[in-house]
Amino acid sequence: MTSLETRLDTIFSARDRENMQPTIDAFLEVLAEHPDHPEVLYQVGGAYDTDGQEAVAEGYYQRAMEAGLDGESLRKCYLQYGSTLRNLGELERSAELFRAGREQFPASLSLGVFELLTLHAQGRHHAALSSALTLFADHVDSPELARYEAALRGNAKYLAGLDRQTSQTS
Repeated sequence: MTSLETRLDTIFSARDRENMQPTIDAFLEVLAEHPDHPEVLYQVGGAYDTDGQEAVAEGYYQRAMEAGLDGESLRKCYLQYGSTLRNLGELERSAELFRAGREQFPASLSLGVFELLTLHAQGRHHAALSSALTLFADHVDSPELARYEAALRGNAKYLAGLDRQTSQTS
């Protein structure tokens, strides 16, 4: 672990969700030293997001991705940025971001779960339930559900088709 990673981890570990300003200030100090570092930009965005300043966080998340954020931090950024856009009422952009994140991280259960919230917010209730059923089939290890996996997947496919039919007739 580099000294920068250690410093970021230390700041993150000391955060107080009820008083994020010291964390924001500490991350901004690091950002002043590393203005284009993708991980630093992501952490600044996350601190503002946790503080409820989604409009500020959005710009940092975008910059982090443009600067080449990768790995686990990129997966988390897709989730946090997509949720931030949903909270800001940018539902189509949120859905696009979740689609891109799910393409890059298809096994991510958390991206799938938070994508459901965007689908629901868009009024795409069939797609949201379809996605939930697919997530259950893909990620819940249960002999009881395994017996009905084909039914879960069949119902998921049916529900996804309902949203497509609805959008074509609108």
